[in-house]
Amino acid sequence: MNVELLINKAKQVCDNRGARFTPIREKVFRLLASKQGGVGAYDLLEELKVTEAAAKPATIYRALDFLAELGFIHKIESTNSFMLCQHFDHIHPVQLLICDTCGNVEELHSSVISHELNNLAAEQGFIVSAQTIEAHGKCEKCKD
Repeated sequence: MNVELLINKAKQVCDNRGARFTPIREKVFRLLASKQGGVGAYDLLEELKVTEAAAKPATIYRALDFLAELGFIHKIESTNSFMLCQHFDHIHPVQLLICDTCGNVEELHSSVISHELNNLAAEQGFIVSAQTIEAHGKCEKCKD
């Protein structure tokens, strides 16, 4: 999806929720929108410093926390990195395919996997409040 369309959609979501899409938050959003895979916070900070010389780690972490809270990004726990979610206008199950060779990340939305996990958890008396499944391997370009 076009970055400007994503920005406009994000601004609309913020307006609807009474949240502020500040210039720093927008810049971090744009940086993530320009990436294919996960990006670490300190890598984002270095890129942000190109236009915001005074940016500190707290600057990037506050922006990432905001973007995650509104569902604009996913945190990839296994690599401690972040990626933009292009489907942030609705709640959806998330499965991430992470290429260990090139770092590309593909986002899937299988309700079948989500329902199965919820059913298995319920059999154990567990209630799932959120789920992101990460699978590591090689993408189509790197598998050969």
